[in-house]
Amino acid sequence: MTDHKEDDGSPKFGRLLIVLVLAVVFCGLLTWLMGTVFPNFPDFR
Repeated sequence: MTDHKEDDGSPKFGRLLIVLVLAVVFCGLLTWLMGTVFPNFPDFR
């Protein structure tokens, strides 16, 4: 139970990685949703 010094900064990095992946997935989902709801979403011209 004394091996906590090795992965001391690991949980924070793992949480940051999970948040980053969730943000990318959320942005992709939001872009897909906008493209589906509004067919001419990428170009507003």
